Amino acid sequence: MKRREFSKLMVALGVGAKTTFAEQSKESSIQPGKAEYYTEPAKKLPVRHFDVVIAGGGTAGLFAAIAAGRQGAKTMLIESKGYCGGIAVEGGTAIHSFYNLYTAFENCPKVQVVRGFPAEFIDTLTAMGGCTGYPEMERGREYDSICTAIDTELYKILAFRLLKEADVFVAVNTMLTGAIVKDSRLRGVITESRSGREAIMAKSFIDCTGYGDLCAHAGAEFEVPNDYASCNSFGFANASIDDYYEFLKSHDALGQMCRGPRSGEENKFVRMGAEQLDIPELREEAEKIGMSMVTTTVHDNYLMYIKCNYKIPGTVVNRDDVAAAEMEIRDRMARAAELLREYIPGFEKAFIARTSPSLCIRRGRLIKCDYDIAHEDVINGRHFDDDTFAYGFHDMAPKYQIKDGGTYGIPYRALCVKGIENLYAAGMMITSDHRAHMSTRNTVSCMAQGQATGTAATLCAQKNLGSRDLKYSDLKAALLKGNVYFVS
Repeated sequence: MKRREFSKLMVALGVGAKTTFAEQSKESSIQPGKAEYYTEPAKKLPVRHFDVVIAGGGTAGLFAAIAAGRQGAKTMLIESKGYCGGIAVEGGTAIHSFYNLYTAFENCPKVQVVRGFPAEFIDTLTAMGGCTGYPEMERGREYDSICTAIDTELYKILAFRLLKEADVFVAVNTMLTGAIVKDSRLRGVITESRSGREAIMAKSFIDCTGYGDLCAHAGAEFEVPNDYASCNSFGFANASIDDYYEFLKSHDALGQMCRGPRSGEENKFVRMGAEQLDIPELREEAEKIGMSMVTTTVHDNYLMYIKCNYKIPGTVVNRDDVAAAEMEIRDRMARAAELLREYIPGFEKAFIARTSPSLCIRRGRLIKCDYDIAHEDVINGRHFDDDTFAYGFHDMAPKYQIKDGGTYGIPYRALCVKGIENLYAAGMMITSDHRAHMSTRNTVSCMAQGQATGTAATLCAQKNLGSRDLKYSDLKAALLKGNVYFVS
């Protein structure tokens, strides 16, 4: 689906800036018959000023805000939910991947390719007992070399602590409702919370919403490909991964497997997956509800991650389609819990203890940027003269792997929103080719994109530059200072 037309309304705000708002979807059930409209009266909004504003406190936004705050930028993070962390905590699975796929290639060197603030975060979380760190996979080594499983709740706690330390103004429970654009330059955003509506003016902006909400409000070009199933996941208590191992082993169905630290003890199962099961009834029922047979954990007697996929018959940016999907997928989770209790010995008294608060998408709007990363860039391990970091994981491995277990680069221009100055897109909104996107959208890539854009936005704000006027040498120097790894 191509981007919708956007109406453009003029508001008297400071210098007479132009504010653009998304037009109501023509399919919306709000208007079942003849279209009816209500014109809001003009209203003066209180104004706040910042150097850098980040929309979305998820996987990318958290690290964008930390990067900006640590470099001294007056930074605001806008998040619609009451916590930060995004898909990393809502999905609850292992996050992929800080290392190259060295286990799939003979004599391939092991390299931690994503470092910087994301790795620092994981190291701290591991020390808190909320992460496995980087244990090597025993099975499934052609898919990923490492299993980094997390405790979703400790992740949220650490996120807030680091944002506070970085002196970031954190506006959770706050909706982004509009953008202020003048002469193709983003000047501000409109927010709404229980405190009312506000205009937030800044020098640099980053869209980390996952859905591309800020880009859409600002008038960026976008599509909605609808090329993924969405999912929801739940945590299953009174369920031991050791019992799951014995069940799979008894059916000769062991798939992905990793041992690492669990509940303070080393060399424990932390990831377990199934190959083809010889129980047709379970297999067929699991397929009906899109239930994955892979799980991860960092705790005894608790599975952090049971996933149910669902391909929405509509679009993830349509409220009514998503509402129907939320209802459907929670029924699927209930059925998944029933199946696990029924078939796996030791799970008889297990129960759902955590669910994703809302649908987990893999792509919302696809935002057009100055460069579109191609499938060939990824699998051929291409690096660019404006790399912002290196990455080495592909979610379609072993079908698609980065050449020789190497890495490719995410160029700066792939993060610059086309046609709009001082606006970056970070996370799952970039990369049009589905095959390439199956790499760039992954958690650790999004984290690194956050640090890259947060660093760039800060430099632009501090130097009073447009995003395309920033010298790459200055950006790379700042990223190196932030311990980002570059392929020499």
